[in-house]
Amino acid sequence: MSKFSSYIAVEGPIGAGKTSLACRLAEDFSARLILEQVDENPFLEQFYRNPRALGLATQLYFLTTRVQQLQSLRQRDIFSESVVSDFLMQKDCLFAEMILDEEQLKLYRYLYENLTRALMKPALVIYLQAPVDVLMQRIQKRGREYEKRIERSYLERLTEAYLDFFHDYREAPLLVINVGEIDFVGSEADYRQLVERIDAMRDEAVRSGRCYYNPMPYHLT
Repeated sequence: MSKFSSYIAVEGPIGAGKTSLACRLAEDFSARLILEQVDENPFLEQFYRNPRALGLATQLYFLTTRVQQLQSLRQRDIFSESVVSDFLMQKDCLFAEMILDEEQLKLYRYLYENLTRALMKPALVIYLQAPVDVLMQRIQKRGREYEKRIERSYLERLTEAYLDFFHDYREAPLLVINVGEIDFVGSEADYRQLVERIDAMRDEAVRSGRCYYNPMPYHLT
């Protein structure tokens, strides 16, 4: 298996499996792993109880911590070290636009533009798609107490926001992978099949700008 010699970001809505995939890719490709600090956000649990009151604080915490994490890439030789992250910085705006009111969004955008101007951008983005029913099942299965309050309507809006965002995304080569029919966490065969396709499609995505993969469970292929 070849080694990524650049910065790869894995993205997708809540429950798509981006952290699980990023962790395994980083291990397989001997890459440095950068994970967004979801559980450390002190506002997140209360946000799901009262999104209107806690939206700005929640979003600014994510913005500043993600910026701090990616700033470290400027201090390292990106050409000699592979990096895999489970977030794309630009997706921060996607959440902000969903949860903030007009005045809060103005403040957020001002801070975002100033804080992210010099950040390293990924050489490849992997976008994981899955139906809302699948996302709901996976969220319930992993058992985070605060996530159990996520309403289906919120997840539907989030999924649509991701679709719209990546429809117009052109800042890096993009692999779009439908993970609704496979279990790359519980099935080693599904995971290996997925990684083989990612590795094979990587150069195609870089050349063409984007490509798509709709895998079936390993036992059905």
